[in-house]
This record gives sequence, C-alpha cells and structure tokens, in this order.
Amino acid sequence: MPGMTLTEVGAAFDEGALTARELTEKCLTVARQNADTTHAYVTLTEDEAFTAADAADERIKRRSRLSILDGVPVAVKDNMLVAGIRATAGSHIITNYVAPYDATIVSRLKAAGAVLVGKTNMDEFAMGSSTETSCHGPTRNPWNTEKIPGGSSGGAAVAVAEGSAIVSLGSDTGGSIRQPAAMCGVVGLKPTYGRVSRYGLMAMASSLDQIGPFARTAEDAARVLSVIEGRDPMDSTSVDLEPSWKVPLRFPSSLKGLRVGLPKEYFVSGMDSDVERAVRDAVAALENLGAEIKEVTLPHAEYALAVYYVLMPSEVSSNLSRFDGIRFGTRVAGASLEETYRKSRGTGFGKEVRRRIMLGTYALSSGYYDAYYLKALKVRRLISNDFAQAFTEVDVIATPTSPSVAWNIGEKFDDPLAMYLSDIYTVSVNVAGLPAVSVPCGFSNGLPVGLQLIGRHFDEKTILGTAHAYEHAAGLREQLSSPTSIK
Repeated sequence: MPGMTLTEVGAAFDEGALTARELTEKCLTVARQNADTTHAYVTLTEDEAFTAADAADERIKRRSRLSILDGVPVAVKDNMLVAGIRATAGSHIITNYVAPYDATIVSRLKAAGAVLVGKTNMDEFAMGSSTETSCHGPTRNPWNTEKIPGGSSGGAAVAVAEGSAIVSLGSDTGGSIRQPAAMCGVVGLKPTYGRVSRYGLMAMASSLDQIGPFARTAEDAARVLSVIEGRDPMDSTSVDLEPSWKVPLRFPSSLKGLRVGLPKEYFVSGMDSDVERAVRDAVAALENLGAEIKEVTLPHAEYALAVYYVLMPSEVSSNLSRFDGIRFGTRVAGASLEETYRKSRGTGFGKEVRRRIMLGTYALSSGYYDAYYLKALKVRRLISNDFAQAFTEVDVIATPTSPSVAWNIGEKFDDPLAMYLSDIYTVSVNVAGLPAVSVPCGFSNGLPVGLQLIGRHFDEKTILGTAHAYEHAAGLREQLSSPTSIK
C-alpha cells in the first residue's frame, strides 16, 4: 500500500479496497520498522493519526471526502508547528518545546482531512545539506543506508521514498526540498516565494524560506500545493493569487511550443559525468515531446553561492537571536546574564548553527555591513535580473538538481565548504524567489539523479506540467517504487 499515488489511494478508498485506518497503520508500521535504519522521523503522532483516519473513514463511507488528501497519511518537517506536538527543529536548545498552535499549512492539511503521521528529522534549524546535523542523529538514504539522504529536509524526503507517508512537507531555503528529493528519488517542489504561508514555520532565513511538498509524482505535488497555497493574513509576505491549479487537474499531453532553456553556466566541469548524462538524456526526452531546447546565459550564476552564504547567515543571526535561554530555549545558568547567554547557546546549538550565526553577525557588524551584506543584496538583484532576461527567451529552465548523487555519511561532515558546494544548482532559485521542481531522471551507481525545472514567478503550473509529461515519457516509476535497501 505505501508507494501509492494520491489518485490510487482515492480510487482504493472509493472501491472499498482500502480504509484510511489500514493505510495509516501500514505507513506507521513502515516508519517503526525503519526507525533504526533510515530514521526518517523524530516523533510519530500515532494517536492523533488514528483519530483523524477514523474520522476520514466515516466521510469515505458517506462519499463526502473533504479533498484529495482526506484520509491520506502525511508527514511534516520538524520545524513546522503542530499544536500539542514537539517541535525541535533538530536542535538541543528546544528539544522539549511543544507547539502551542498549528502552522497555517498544518491547519490547511487538517481542514482537508489529511492524517498527520509524524514529524520528520532535519538538519538543525534547517542548516545543512545532508540531515547529519540533527541533535537526534542522522537520517539515512533508503537506496543505500550508508549514504546521506540530502538535506535539510532529508527526513521528509525519506518518508515518501520509503513509504511511511504518501506525501510530506519540507522547507526549502537554498535547495532543502529539491536536493533531498533528487537524492531519494522522489519529486520535490519549491514554490514561488509567497505562494505558501510561512506562519508557524521556524524561521531560518526569512527572505529565502519556502514550504513545499514531497511526492511520488508531479501530479501529487500539484495536488498538495493546491491545498496549502494561498494568502494568509498571518503572513504578510503571502500573496493573494488565483490558485496554481484548478481542480480537476489538466496536464499537457504534449510539450509542443514549450521553450526549454539550458544555462551554459550550469554544465561545467566538476559535475558527476553520470549525473550530466542522465540530465542531458532527460532534456532530450523533453525535446522528443515537442519542446524547443535553447541555450541561455545566466551571467551572474557564479556568484549565487557566495551571495547566498552572505544573506542566509545574516538572516540566521537575526532570527536565532531569540534562542538565548531567557526568552526561548533551554537555559544553562551562568554567573552573569552574558555568561548565561553564552552557556545556553554554546550548549544548545550545534557546530554548524554556531558557525552560521558567527558568519552572519560578522557580515552585519559595523564596518562590514556595506562590504558584505549590502553588496550581496545588490548582486542578488543582478541574479534576479538574469533570470528575468532568460525568461523572455524561454518558458522553463532545465538544470541538474545536484552536481552529484548521495555521498557517504560523514564524508563531507567536517568540510563545510564541500557541503555548501552541493547546493550550487539550487540556491539561485531561492535568491531570485522563483519556483522550481526536482523530478527523478535516472540513476548513477544505483542512486537516483534529479532534473531541476525552474519557472517564472508564480508559474508552478508550467514546471509541474513539464515534469508530469517527462515522467510519463521516461517511465521510471516502477524503478523508483522500491528503494533497494528497504524492503
């Protein structure tokens, strides 16, 4: 039963072949069985899940399902608030924090009848690309448990890949949905900044963070987006627009007339040769579907990683200042207020979080603000302008999601620069606030490879439609349905 799409689940519910409670029990069983291998979850919400599943089954009997998600097991990343449930963000400093209210996206999931099965593991405060910095220990890739699952939303990606949830939600600040989706062989969507409310999401970098879905197919990702998107009065950055997709969903049967851009700056030395081959084969498949392939240029792409790693730590420094052992966070008493701050943060925060706070504080400090932060803001505008110019020539930009497949656990843990370089193809999307989706496009050494499709602002429909057409042409679903190391 795990591994089904939303359409398949809905059909099984309608035919009486499956109940929400049975599906929930199966997903929870998978999560429990894999707890010591993949470690996708921090908390399983079993009691709440069965209560929601039983209520969904009553609606299913009456033929009055609330939405496509009614009765469907869903997991959410542990930096999203669920009332009455722990929200640790993978950090010792708030390991016992219990959320007093629901995040907006959680409220919308509940209103749609979704069954929340648990909170998934993540890099501490979403800082990392491998889900190794969590205070709960690392999450492992279901395709090979010696490998990382990507990060920081690694647990949410693994939950869908292993079948302990039908769909899940993660957060993406510089690729934290798309990169683990690529490495775990699932679809991961980072919506346009502002399409989905961030209220109830623990902020990492407020101008970059965005919540989005993991799913087995682009169609499922579109369906989840249709539930969680929309204006929220609690989030002033959320946007009031027409829904990205009207129900029933209608995907293109052909890509004739679609213009797909290949940025020459993204296909350079340093990329894994098998990854490049898989991505180029995927682009050829798009061409066979009728798309026109055209080379484009993004002149300032080489600066995107540097810009990101100035802006993001600066916002981290500001956002995490509240965790001081006084207002929020575990307190470690000292002889003075300053010593209490130092001991609380030094004990509660991990090495990577402390590193980014210090980098950000330095960039924002007197005498360095203009040299670093202000300059990064100016280059951010240039990067956005590059994309705007490219989208006058093409409708979609296709790139690799990651320059490599999943690496060994511990391989880059003590080399932060090498870890940061794994985000080289994803960070520019967040810098520019654009939507992007990663869709599986093949394998390298038995591990999944992802194709990234980038779209214009608020044009999720085009990138998801392109991803959907590619999925059907590539026919990879059977190969992706059962990760080799998880049975």
